[in-house]
Parts: sequence; structure tokens; C-alpha cells
Amino acid sequence: MNTTPMAEHVSSAQESVRVWDPLVRIFHWSLVAFFGLAWLASEEWQSLHEWSGYTVAGLVGFRWVWGLIGTRHARFSDFVRRPSVVVDYLKGLVSGRARHYKGHNPAGGWMVVLLLVSLTVLTLTGMTLAGLEGRGLLAGTAWAALPEDLVEEVHEVFANMLLALVFVHVAGVVVSSWLHRENLVRAMITGRKPSVDSREDD
Repeated sequence: MNTTPMAEHVSSAQESVRVWDPLVRIFHWSLVAFFGLAWLASEEWQSLHEWSGYTVAGLVGFRWVWGLIGTRHARFSDFVRRPSVVVDYLKGLVSGRARHYKGHNPAGGWMVVLLLVSLTVLTLTGMTLAGLEGRGLLAGTAWAALPEDLVEEVHEVFANMLLALVFVHVAGVVVSSWLHRENLVRAMITGRKPSVDSREDD
């Protein structure tokens, strides 16, 4: 019997599950865009760099809140796991038998936290630097009284560290996509991942 387009559509829907809510997906791609814009504008377009940084700060602030009150797989409680679980997962990656997780895997979960912490420090020190020059939200506050050299050094250290974290994150996405036979980039666009079938899931 021939399969109709409608039947194919239903079958496709049955073979995937919704994981990422729209706010998580909008946050993710907006962060990619504005962090990249801030980085590109850091040398030549200071105003654009600063406004991109403020946008990143707003996005990060939202993600901290959404990580506490958001949908299941957006919450930190769903993907921040004990160090021993992370170690076991990484061992599984090496052996090619890592457990499958519907949301963030244990290593990816801690990467999310590291990125958020680093972005928080980066944007806070960036706003402090603007405040030291009498601009922005922190102008005239106690933050604007901090030593400029120290703040600038911390800002640069975290900017470079974030580039390294982004590289590791992308590499992790590639490895995990290959190992678990799922396109994580597409999942962060559509919000859906392949159903687990016989694979372990959490």
C-alpha cells in the first residue's frame, strides 16, 4: 500500500519529541548573533560593541531566570548533574557508549553553566568599563570606582576564555550529534529531537 503524504507527516511527528521551548531557542540564537556582533565590533565600533554587550547581558539575565522557572528541559535542575555523572558520561563518549539524554547531557549541562557564568562576568566588567568613563547603567555607582586596569584585564581574560568555551561547545555538539545520531543544531531550531526508541533516556 502506498504511503500518503499525510501518513508520512504523522509518522515523522511520531518519531520526534519536543524538547526545547521557543524561548530557549530564541535565547540561544540571539546570544550567538549578539555575542558575535559584540566580538566583531570590539576594535572599531565601540558604541555597537557596548549595545551588543547590553543585549547579551539582558539575554543572560533572562536565561538565569528561565533556568529556575522555565519548562522542564530549560531548568538547571534537569541538566546540572553531579561531577561523577559527568565523568561517567565523558568515559562513555570515549568508549562510544555514552548514555543518551533527551535534554542537555551532563557535560553539555555544565557547559551551559560555565558559559552563563563567564558571560555574566564579561558583561558586568564591560558595563563597569563603560561606567568608569561615565557611560551606561553603572556610571556613578560603586562599580565605577574599581581599578580600571584590573577590570579591563578581567574583561579580556573572560572574553578569550569564552572563545575557547565556544570552540569546546561546538566540538561537543558535533561529537554528540554523531554519537547519538541526532542533529543538535536542527533541534535547537525546531525544538524537536528524534525519539529515543530503545536508547536510554532521561
